[in-house]
Amino acid sequence: MSDTTTGTTTRATLDVWCELQCPDCRTAFTDLHALRDHYGDRLEIRLRHFPLERHKHAYAAAQAAEEAAEQGRGWPYAEAVLARVEELADRGEEVLVDVARSLGLDADEVDTALIDGRHLLVVDADHAEGRAIGVVGTPTYVIGGELLDASQNQEGVRERIAEIADRLLGA
Repeated sequence: MSDTTTGTTTRATLDVWCELQCPDCRTAFTDLHALRDHYGDRLEIRLRHFPLERHKHAYAAAQAAEEAAEQGRGWPYAEAVLARVEELADRGEEVLVDVARSLGLDADEVDTALIDGRHLLVVDADHAEGRAIGVVGTPTYVIGGELLDASQNQEGVRERIAEIADRLLGA
């Protein structure tokens, strides 16, 4: 929908609180692809980090994803890590560097970012914001001020997001 006076397009934002060692988040990406295909640029989907303590390598994965985003490949990196959650659990940070290499990223820079902690503040800020608004598990979505916790059950979440997005976009 375009505003004829300013030429701008109405957009909605979907924040996805995700953890890159979470098998349920891997499943959630199917819904995100469908939403992106349906809404295109009218729905901005933002990956937000919410590493859970029970997953030993989730915090490092979030930092590595931030480095991948700086290198222009944040979403492909997140998806590639989620595709290897079991391997990440077994092999740890080595997998994060392997994924970077397989995507043509500067894997040495990803490794260095994990050592120097340059993305700690971004990950910590996402996590703190998530806690402040009531995120307790992943995946959790926020759209139009509404929090949708899919950490226990993802059934119907895509449809609910679409209903809210349609309302926000005036569809």
